[in-house]
Amino acid sequence: MNALPRQKNIAMSEFEKTALNKVVRGNKRAAYDEKTIFEIADSHFLCHLAYVYEGTPIVIPTAYGRKGNTFFVHGSTKNRMMNFLLKNERVSLTITHMDGIVMARSVFHHSFNYRSAVIFGKPSLITDWDEKMEALTLITENIIEGRWDEAREPNEKEMRATSVMAIEMTDASAKIRAEGANDEPEDMNLDVWAGVLPLQVTVGDPVRNDDCKPGLETPQSILQFEFDPK
Repeated sequence: MNALPRQKNIAMSEFEKTALNKVVRGNKRAAYDEKTIFEIADSHFLCHLAYVYEGTPIVIPTAYGRKGNTFFVHGSTKNRMMNFLLKNERVSLTITHMDGIVMARSVFHHSFNYRSAVIFGKPSLITDWDEKMEALTLITENIIEGRWDEAREPNEKEMRATSVMAIEMTDASAKIRAEGANDEPEDMNLDVWAGVLPLQVTVGDPVRNDDCKPGLETPQSILQFEFDPK
C-alpha cells in the first residue's frame, strides 16, 4: 500500500458549545472551529488518552493518525486501555503543543504559551483488514511522512496482534495562549524581569543502529523530517 499524505483538509464548520466541550476557565482563549482544531492536530503526532481502571484515572500517551473527522490509535489486542475505551459510548483525546514559558513579575502569574485541542468522539474497533492497514499507514505517515514505503509492512501475525481503534469526532474545543506575562498593576514597577522563553523541538542528527547492514544510506524520510508545530 502506498504511503498516504498527512491530513491537511481543513473544514470551516464550528462545534456547538456544550457542557462537555465548553472552555470555562480562560474562555477568551477558546476556539471551536474545525480549522483551528485540525491545525493543532495535523502538526503533531502524540496525543493523550484518559480512562479509568478500577476507580483510578490513568492518562496514556500514544501516536495517532487522522482521516477527515476520524482519529486512529493502535495498540496490542491485550492493551488494557484500548479494551476499556472500546466499551464506552464516548472517549476523549488531547493534543498539546508547548510554545513557551511565561515568566511574570509575580510567581502567581507565571504561565505557559500553548495550543491544545480536546477531541471527543465515538470509539469503534476496526476489523476490516484493508481499513486496518490504511489506519496503520496513516498513523505511521503522521509521524514521519514517507516511512511506510521504506519499511516492511506488518505481516499477518503482527496484524492479528494489533488492535486499531477509530474515534469519530463529534465534539471538540481548542484553547490557545500566545502572549506575554499579565501582571498586576501594582507589580509593574518591581525590579523583576518578565517575558516569554520560547520552546522549540530540535531534530538532531540520525543515530544509525549498530546492527544495520553496511553501506545502507540514511533514508529520505529521515533526512527530510522536520517537526514544525506551527
